[in-house]
Amino acid sequence: MQKQFEPKPSGLLVRAPAKINLVLLVAGKRDDGYHELETVMAKIDLFDTLLFDRSAGAGVELVCRGNPDLSCGPDNLIHKAARAVFAHIGREIPVRIALNKKIPLGAGLGGGSSDAAATILGLNEFAQLALPRETLLQIGAAVGSDVNFFLGGPQSFCTGRGETISEIPKIFAFRAILMLPKQNVSTKMVYERYVHDAAQYARQHDRLAAFLRRSDLESAAQMAVNMLEPSCFALHPELEKLKASVESLGLGRVTLSGSGSALYLLVSALPGQAQRAQSMINERIGCECITVNNNRW
Repeated sequence: MQKQFEPKPSGLLVRAPAKINLVLLVAGKRDDGYHELETVMAKIDLFDTLLFDRSAGAGVELVCRGNPDLSCGPDNLIHKAARAVFAHIGREIPVRIALNKKIPLGAGLGGGSSDAAATILGLNEFAQLALPRETLLQIGAAVGSDVNFFLGGPQSFCTGRGETISEIPKIFAFRAILMLPKQNVSTKMVYERYVHDAAQYARQHDRLAAFLRRSDLESAAQMAVNMLEPSCFALHPELEKLKASVESLGLGRVTLSGSGSALYLLVSALPGQAQRAQSMINERIGCECITVNNNRW
């Protein structure tokens, strides 16, 4: 198993895992404009990497590779996370961060939030700041909704905007086929199109609560519920078609992760089952897909 922190001759390598939403329930809009969420998130073994090294200049020098569409400017969440750390400690740390981007953009896999969390954790480790967990969570909540999940984990029940975290002690070991369409989905647009179904929310809330009371994530995952699917599919009907096409193969239920565009299918961990499912999807549907497992940290 790969570790999150790996010392290198050139500095400190930090791995930033992707996530999938095993369940995602969305309530109505709050007074602050955000939607109230109930979601079970699980880290998977698909990683970006951030290499931390000393820089001759002041502040953060960010170098990006792996995706030409990725901005390395001040809007990148790595910069935002670093600024939040520097504001807390009252000084800048001269650091060069080399990001190798493997998690697709606009896929609902949490890549930006995970990079931000890896920046907070990496600076704490690299500069030996010894900031306590409570402080790291305060910084993370100020950076973005999902950041705090990536500061802990590996599997958590998240509420509020996603920033209120309850870690689940019993780990659900799973394997999944992760489908990676080319669409870059706008989270903002998906939420703007969301139409709240109070009856569905109440029904699924009660089911999820019963499973969580006994830390039964396997049963929760079998709910295969993401209440953002209708609004995402309204914007990108080709994703709804992809879901239906894969489900027609008889391999199981397909679920959208986050606001999309990635979809996943939980599969058996028995030898050869994931390879068989992935081959069927590749050959018959023609969608890029990979096999992933739950991450253990």
